[in-house]
Amino acid sequence: MDLEFSNGKSEEKKIPDPCVMIIFGASGDLTERMLIPSLFELYSDKLLPENFAVAGFSRKEMDHETFREKMKKAVIENKTHCEFKEEIWEKFSSGIYYFIADYKRTESYKYLLTEILKIENEKQTGGNRLLYMAVPPDSLNEIITNTGKSGLNKEVNSGSWTRIILEKPFGYDLESAVKLNKNAGKYFREKQIYRIDHYLGKESVQNILVTRFANGIFEPLWNRNYINHIEITSSESIGIENRGGYYDNLGALRDMVQNHLLQLLGYIAMEPPSTFDPNSIRDESLKVFQSLRPINEAEVINTVIRGQYTGSKIKGENVAGYREERGVVPDSRTETFVALKIFIDNWRWGGVPFYIRTGKRLPTRVTEIVIHFKSTPHHLFKSKSDIAESYNMLVIRIQPDEGLLLNFAIKIPGSDFKVQNVNMDFHYTDLKELALSTAYEKLLLDCMLGDSTLFIRADAVEACWKFIQPVLNAWKDDPSIIVYGYPAGTWGPECADDLITGHNFIWRYPCKNIADSHDYCEL
Repeated sequence: MDLEFSNGKSEEKKIPDPCVMIIFGASGDLTERMLIPSLFELYSDKLLPENFAVAGFSRKEMDHETFREKMKKAVIENKTHCEFKEEIWEKFSSGIYYFIADYKRTESYKYLLTEILKIENEKQTGGNRLLYMAVPPDSLNEIITNTGKSGLNKEVNSGSWTRIILEKPFGYDLESAVKLNKNAGKYFREKQIYRIDHYLGKESVQNILVTRFANGIFEPLWNRNYINHIEITSSESIGIENRGGYYDNLGALRDMVQNHLLQLLGYIAMEPPSTFDPNSIRDESLKVFQSLRPINEAEVINTVIRGQYTGSKIKGENVAGYREERGVVPDSRTETFVALKIFIDNWRWGGVPFYIRTGKRLPTRVTEIVIHFKSTPHHLFKSKSDIAESYNMLVIRIQPDEGLLLNFAIKIPGSDFKVQNVNMDFHYTDLKELALSTAYEKLLLDCMLGDSTLFIRADAVEACWKFIQPVLNAWKDDPSIIVYGYPAGTWGPECADDLITGHNFIWRYPCKNIADSHDYCEL
């Protein structure tokens, strides 16, 4: 698609206040792959203040210089759009520090606070602090408590700020989520708490709001009168990647649906906010979660399909089944695939089914939303067997190759009225003169700027857990509910297609060639 851009002045870049970012769990994978590389990209793009520092706090024994060298290697390996320049790294890394943690002892946090005060004085950061919790879920509450008891949570003066970023999962179930929110609320005000979901930092996810609310051709159609059903798919071609011990206690419903995919649902289904500000946006998505039709435990067997990948051959290579993965118990019933049929009981969406599926070891890596519009009331050009093809689709691709695709019918050249469906598409890669920021770059910058639009509020977290809790209860209490096996490299249990009601409807398969589609898909 050819794109034209106005020659008007670009929006002025907003630079955050000077601050110190303290990373709890700094020796972990998230810090290496995402946090430090994202911060370096922001610094290279001149989007961070010169008076900026990073303090790593973790149990692994390292000194400042060792940590800096480790992070340098991580930045080189994980950089995105910015060229690595040694002189920029030298300036950036001069503000990187590392301190050894004992998470169980409040004294360790008090020692950290003493060191942070020295850094704040040296760097003249004004007492602004960003606390990033890149730690395992089972230690999060303890760390939050000790952070509060040590005084790290305090705002130094009336002009300074302290904010805390929490990584998912936000609890293991409804009870633990409520407990986590309550504990965080003891030491931080809700406006200080930023619950990060990296999906919401993706350009294509934010573009959902623009597509809906900035285009008069879409918003009038965005309701039960014109939409037949909506799909949300997030598939991964990889397995659990040596995380068996962790994943076996989690599963696809907790790992993907409760947070990422329900948040996408909130953006797709929300009412137009009165103004574009954080509270208005989050109020409207919360209303969606509160309007989800409850799934009673007795209904789970008919509205939710769970599966687990089994051993198979993919492109001639043997792939182990889930129960054969390291760290997984031999009789595990943990789901690596889940599909749900969901209804939103409100005026806009009454009667419109939403279908969500996610899984590991599927044919390709893709996340997308598919809007299936209703067909014309009279099919002039279609045979009865082709009626399903007369439904127009709008595909919103989240990853990879982010973009939009509109599918509609045209007449094939010739003397008769033969009809063919064609695609009109847009890819973010078409914006060659604009570099796409990563999700973590966007979200870290927003947090430093105090913009909570793309972060999740406590009430939304609890509403999402409340919705899926009956499913978890049913799976736990009723052993007769089947865990369907599906060969690795396929699209999950065949019975997942039975969830979708309607003439000839099945899930959309985004791969060009399903028979040989591993790791390849097109918009």
